[in-house]
Amino acid sequence: MAATSTFFLLFFLCCSMFPLNTFPVSTDVDLLLTRIKPALGGQTGNTKNLLLETWNTSVPLCQWRGLKWTYTNGSPLTCTDISSPQWSNLTLAKDPSLHLLSLQLPSANLSVTLPPELGEFSTLQSLYLAVNFLSGPIPLEIEYSSSLSDIDLGNNLLTGSVPASVWNLCDRLISIRVHGNLLSGSIPEPVLPNASCGNLLYFDFGQFSGNFPRFFTGFKALREVDVSNNNLTGEVPDELNRLNLEKLNLSYNNFSGVLPDLSKFGAESFEGNVNLCGPPLGGCGGRSGGLSSGAVAGIVISLMMGVVVSASLLIGYSQGKKKKHFDEEDDGFDENGEEDDNGGGGEGKLILFQGGEHLTLEDVLNATGQVMEKTSYGTIYKVKLADGGAIALRLLREGSCKDVGFCFPIIKQLGRIRHESLIPLRAFYQGKRGEKLLIYDYLKNKTLHELLHEPQPGKPVLNWACRHKIALAKAKGLAHLHSSIDTPITHGNVRSRNVLVDDFFVARLTDFGLYKLMIPAVDDEIIASAKTDGYKAPELQKMKNCNSRTDVYAFGILLLEILLGKSPGKPGTRDGFVDLPAVVKVAVLEETTMEVFDLDVLKGIRSPMEDGVVQALKLAMGCCAPVASVRPSMDEVVKQLEENRPRNRSALYSPAETRSGRDAPF
Repeated sequence: MAATSTFFLLFFLCCSMFPLNTFPVSTDVDLLLTRIKPALGGQTGNTKNLLLETWNTSVPLCQWRGLKWTYTNGSPLTCTDISSPQWSNLTLAKDPSLHLLSLQLPSANLSVTLPPELGEFSTLQSLYLAVNFLSGPIPLEIEYSSSLSDIDLGNNLLTGSVPASVWNLCDRLISIRVHGNLLSGSIPEPVLPNASCGNLLYFDFGQFSGNFPRFFTGFKALREVDVSNNNLTGEVPDELNRLNLEKLNLSYNNFSGVLPDLSKFGAESFEGNVNLCGPPLGGCGGRSGGLSSGAVAGIVISLMMGVVVSASLLIGYSQGKKKKHFDEEDDGFDENGEEDDNGGGGEGKLILFQGGEHLTLEDVLNATGQVMEKTSYGTIYKVKLADGGAIALRLLREGSCKDVGFCFPIIKQLGRIRHESLIPLRAFYQGKRGEKLLIYDYLKNKTLHELLHEPQPGKPVLNWACRHKIALAKAKGLAHLHSSIDTPITHGNVRSRNVLVDDFFVARLTDFGLYKLMIPAVDDEIIASAKTDGYKAPELQKMKNCNSRTDVYAFGILLLEILLGKSPGKPGTRDGFVDLPAVVKVAVLEETTMEVFDLDVLKGIRSPMEDGVVQALKLAMGCCAPVASVRPSMDEVVKQLEENRPRNRSALYSPAETRSGRDAPF
């Protein structure tokens, strides 16, 4: 109301200077300022929405964020010469031929109900408000729009059902997306029979029940259909294979029966339907969604073989080993990655990287070790050296890195990466029998998972300052991998178990880039694990397709894990695991946002807003956006975390911070 009153006061003053008959305000500009802006920005608390703040008379109209304008003749409004009088807002506001063409505010932290006045724009074609906190029902008035063709309201907190009247836009619709809300009921059918929606290319609905929506098999122009993560039942109709679809996602519903001929889309398009069978899911006869007994047996055998090989490697070699050093330029492999014949005999080859120059073959082969952890990548050992020191060895899984000519350049790249937030690779060993070891510093650090979720006597309290420091270090490490090295690399396995934290809350990432050394079967296992544990980005189906944006999604889940103190995971997969983004969405909807934070996060904080806690929550939800293109980059994440540091940081954030106990330089 205050914003509206202010506008009318300014409008009255302007009218006293310019008579109404010489200064008619454009209908769309007037509607945007007097009704849409107050509605969209009316529930943001004491903070101002920086995007909406650009909608004011001191900013050229063509620079109002999230908006595109057009003239009646179809030409767009551009800022070719904003210093010219013709581009002033007063001049443009008088032009009745100027209209709003597009309203796009994804990830803009909007937490309001959708204003029904959106249906009053006569030329609005694109309405893109995805990945916000919009609540309430989808207003019926949207159907009144005479030109709306692209609608994306996905990943908000919208409730109720989609009004059937939305199909009144059928002839103009190009795309409609409402996935990731709290909607219910069945997918509405068009009111008019035999509606063809001849221009509709993209159909994306979520959270609905009922039978398969057969009506859209009559939409012949469709190219992408996504009805995953619903509660849809019944058979998949044969008519679906008559559409010229480029993308189809029916996963995680309750479909049953035999699939029609849709094998071109791959099994991932239909997973999570336990009663569905037929190609590409395989035969119809008691199909299970889990790993086959053969696959499980293979994994167990592989782990057992790893233990046997490591025992022979670490204990079986004894004495008389010739000391030999290799550096990155003279590494004992030829240009194809094959071993040469210049020395070494049956010892294998040891390649040293920065900080590992003191290691020898005797250190690696004569040391005794103990198993620390078994992971998808292989078994990790703590190994004591003859001089009393210790190193960490990772024995890569049997069958990994078969093509040495392909893998060796990757290993050399990993060996060159140095950053204070990353665990450096110190050396690499390949034995004559094919065993491969990655050699790291041994650090007596706790994992972030242990600090957050495992009760231990004397465990430190992680207040917000400590957690922010850990989150910022992780973000900087990922940003370095993504953009600060000659050949950027994706981490590929971001999770709290891969974050080591010392007594000074210095956090360092491990396991980066190792997925590149794995065979496809292991990659599939990593994907399955990431999905079960809640870190997998929605679009990630194969590890070879992971990228910086899938890392950002996993980081967002990790940041939520830090803020909420809860273990992430797909609902129903494990006891105590929860869908963290869904928890936040429900809390925002029920206006209980402050209750989602772990109690230790809020200890000693006077204002969650001023100390950056709320901003961190919004940042995490932005990173978890289901649409990869709207997620921030890790450089942007670092910037936002640095801009919203806790006020009471004590010595945690000294610019000249040093850490005692570092065994080797980076």
